[in-house]
Amino acid sequence: MAGVRYELRVSGLMSDRARDAFSDMIVQPVPPESIIYAHVVDEAHLRELLGLCRALGLELVSLQQLPAAVVPYDTSGVPPTDCSTT
Repeated sequence: MAGVRYELRVSGLMSDRARDAFSDMIVQPVPPESIIYAHVVDEAHLRELLGLCRALGLELVSLQQLPAAVVPYDTSGVPPTDCSTT
């Protein structure tokens, strides 16, 4: 599947309800923020993701596109034990 990986940082730790809304993504608590790693297929999908953050009352701190070499998880959605490339 084509697309781009994004890192969204939101203020504070996310509730169970908020984490459940992002169940197909990696959510990492990194106090005082939470990081959401998302695979975004197009601009409409990115807008939908940002709208979900807004609907849940999450304060977006930063949004950045990740380079392909810094992907925090593979296509299975499972975080690797080592993010280095071979």
